[in-house]
Amino acid sequence: MDIEQLMPHVEALIFASERPITQIEITEMIGQAMEQSVETDRIVTCIDAIREKYEAAYYPFQLREAGGGYQFLTKKAFHKTVLQLNGDKYIKKLSAAAMETLSIIAYKQPITKAEVEYIRGVSADYSIQKLLEKELIVIAGRNEDMVGKPLIYTTSKNFMDYLGINSPTDLPQLKDISNLEIVLPTDGSDALPEGQNGSLLVAEDGTLLPVK
Repeated sequence: MDIEQLMPHVEALIFASERPITQIEITEMIGQAMEQSVETDRIVTCIDAIREKYEAAYYPFQLREAGGGYQFLTKKAFHKTVLQLNGDKYIKKLSAAAMETLSIIAYKQPITKAEVEYIRGVSADYSIQKLLEKELIVIAGRNEDMVGKPLIYTTSKNFMDYLGINSPTDLPQLKDISNLEIVLPTDGSDALPEGQNGSLLVAEDGTLLPVK
C-alpha cells in the first residue's frame, strides 16, 4: 500500500480516537486491519503529511503531538467559539494558591507535599486535594528515602493534554536568575565628593550635609 492509500487510514484513526493515539498504536492497528506488516517509517511519513495538510489557514484544527500521542486540536483562534458548546463547566478554574502549587509540582516533580510547602511557605493540603480532584496531578508512589515514606506527586497525562505537550521536559524553561548581579545601595559617605567623607548632618529638606 502506497503513502496516498495509507494516509487516510492513519488520519481516520487519529480522528476517531478519544485520546492521543501513539505512533506504535497506529502502526499495529493498521497492520491488523490490512492483515499485513506496515513499516514504521511509512506511518511517520503519513503523520508528517497529515500535519502539513492541516497547517493550511483554512482548516480550523490541526494535528498536534500531545499527551504522548497524536490528536486533532482546534487552532487557538477558534477556542473562544468552540467554548460556546459547553459553556465554562469544563474549564479548569484554579485559585492562585492552586496555580502556585501546580507550578511547583510541574517543575520540581516528583515532589512530596512537605517539599511543596517548604517552597511556598504555607500549607498545601487544600491545593493538592483540588489538583487531584481536577486530575491535573497524580500520586506517583512514595519517597522511600524520606522519613515516613511520604507520597510523591507528579503532573498527570491530562495536564499534558491541556498544555499540548508530551512530557514535563516540554514545559517553558524558567529564566535563569542565578547570574543576575545584585546591586547593593551605595553608602552615603561614599557618594560624597572627594575630601568630604566625614560625618553627615540631615538638613531640614532631607538632604545630607557634610560636617566641616
